[in-house]
Amino acid sequence: MCCRPRWFWCFYCTIYVVIFFFMITAVIFWIVISPSSVKFHITDATLTEFNITNNNTLYYNLKVNVTVRNPNNNIIVYYRRITAIAWYKDNGFSYVSLTPFDQGHKNTTFLGPIEFKGNTKIKLGRQQLDEYFEERRLGIHNDLAVDFDVRIRAKFGSFYKSGRFNPPVVQCRRLSVPLVSSSNGNSSSSPSSSTFSFSDRRCSSGSFFTDRDADAGA
Repeated sequence: MCCRPRWFWCFYCTIYVVIFFFMITAVIFWIVISPSSVKFHITDATLTEFNITNNNTLYYNLKVNVTVRNPNNNIIVYYRRITAIAWYKDNGFSYVSLTPFDQGHKNTTFLGPIEFKGNTKIKLGRQQLDEYFEERRLGIHNDLAVDFDVRIRAKFGSFYKSGRFNPPVVQCRRLSVPLVSSSNGNSSSSPSSSTFSFSDRRCSSGSFFTDRDADAGA
């Protein structure tokens, strides 16, 4: 068994050391950057139409105002695609594609009003329909939700700019929104809705700077 020349071992050790220090540098860089998830809030929501007909067609007009906060000192977020998706009792009924934008560090961006308006077929179970009719009687619809499906790039510090990736879907769930009259902007005649106002709702953005498709592609 022949011995390898000394230069080979020197080359091998050099490559090993370079890889080791690269990994250590990457870990230290990530710790120093210590990214915090971008924060989404729905600050206001209004319903001027929300009616399910006998043929299971939902007629709707929902508007929401949203703030997006990048709390990081050293990260710029480039939103290359952002789609808002409206749900009712786990049924997606509408989506809106929003204009891409860039968000600097320590920046708050206002989105809205985002309007979901139109009609679509919706399939609810018997219990869900009973809940819908009770909510309509009270003038307050529960179990509404808005998700944000985004595709971004991120610039970490002054040196590294990521490729495009898909963060976890931002979920704004369990929204309770009063039904108001579209003619005068007042709440419906229900005593419950007349005393109810929408409360700011923080959304779940998960580990925002991780690619949700990474595990699937592994």
